[in-house]
Amino acid sequence: MPAAPAYAQQLSQGGSGQTVDLIAAVVNDGVITQRELDERVVLISRRLSQQNAPVPPMDQLRAQVLNQMVLERIQLQKAKEDGITVDDASVNRTLERLAQANGMDLATYRSRIEAAGVPWSTFMKDARTELTLSKLREKEVDSKISVSDAEVANYIASQRGPNAGQQSDLHFEHIFIKAPLNAPEADIEAAQKKAEALLKDAQSGSKFSSLAKSNSQAADASKGGDMGFLAPSKLPPEWVTAAATLRPGEVNPSVIRTSDGFEIVRLVERRQGQGTGAAAPQLTQTHVRHILLRVGDGMSEPQARQKLLEIRSEVAAGGDFAKFARTYSQDGSASQGGDLGWISPGETVPEFERAMNTLQDGQLSEPVRTEYGYHLIQVLGRREAEGSVAQQMDLARQAIGQRKAEQAYADWLRQLRDTAYVDYKISGMTPPQQH
Repeated sequence: MPAAPAYAQQLSQGGSGQTVDLIAAVVNDGVITQRELDERVVLISRRLSQQNAPVPPMDQLRAQVLNQMVLERIQLQKAKEDGITVDDASVNRTLERLAQANGMDLATYRSRIEAAGVPWSTFMKDARTELTLSKLREKEVDSKISVSDAEVANYIASQRGPNAGQQSDLHFEHIFIKAPLNAPEADIEAAQKKAEALLKDAQSGSKFSSLAKSNSQAADASKGGDMGFLAPSKLPPEWVTAAATLRPGEVNPSVIRTSDGFEIVRLVERRQGQGTGAAAPQLTQTHVRHILLRVGDGMSEPQARQKLLEIRSEVAAGGDFAKFARTYSQDGSASQGGDLGWISPGETVPEFERAMNTLQDGQLSEPVRTEYGYHLIQVLGRREAEGSVAQQMDLARQAIGQRKAEQAYADWLRQLRDTAYVDYKISGMTPPQQH
């Protein structure tokens, strides 16, 4: 553990010995001031209240926020070492996408944010931080994740079951101990110890349902953690893998780590699958149509947006979307009334897909900006489809990659924090344990 920076004890005093700002924590070569902490606590407290979410006791909230700020500051310092920067244009594009996702232009969105008590400068700073941390994670973790064809094949097999068309539904009981990947290290370790102690109790003969009622933090705790019968495709892959070696009534011999916490699971029973055939990975397809106005060649961004707003109003009042698409759309789908047919995930650009995914059947979007121009989007329906073999493999690869990336990110964060110098200056706070 590196020595404390020499100036750490002096930063809270000016040259005359008068207090400038109190220090909440020293993080490597930098500090988090109590003013910064107080500002963040106020913002988060206000946000929780606006969402009608419970606000923890102030001491607890301050401790949680400070832990988050320490972890954030360590990552930002690492990003600086790696030469990772985010330019103003990237921040502005992100804010524009957020505004569009909320059905507003940027000026209206800014007014809404400021009316909620959040200074726009703070909101922009937070957006820049999120982009920086995302780029850092991509460089240090996500880009290093690989998924083999064998892993994909095993995942699909686990979803289908060993005998296609003859898979068994599985009846599990479980005990869940909450510990998100971004929780403080001490909280994660405490949750893991509790889960392992409960596992020993379950293995030693204690009634599993009673342990679940008394200790589980899942919504089904009052039912003794009883999940009922579920098809393997509806269960976490780790549970399906565990079931392959368990007899009915047995508790899995190890605690299962998930992105949300720790699970102790007991296989109650198997039965012949109630579904129809194999449960291959499913994908949600969306039937969608759109009107595209390209920017340039005499059409400015404000003009394109305003025209689509006018069309949107007329369609909402009963106008024929397909007729407007054939008249105005500058996309190849114009002759089909803007109909793109059934779209699978990943088949459109991200901005279009994000907007499409927020719409209910029949609902019209606000104008959506993509690299092609401005779109007016309408969803006509959704369906679950098995998709082609290639699509199934892509879905499996994404699921495996995401799970591996979350675990790798948690491990990387833990290592990064363990090698950092952190000195809490607030009474009652303790530094993360070193390993």
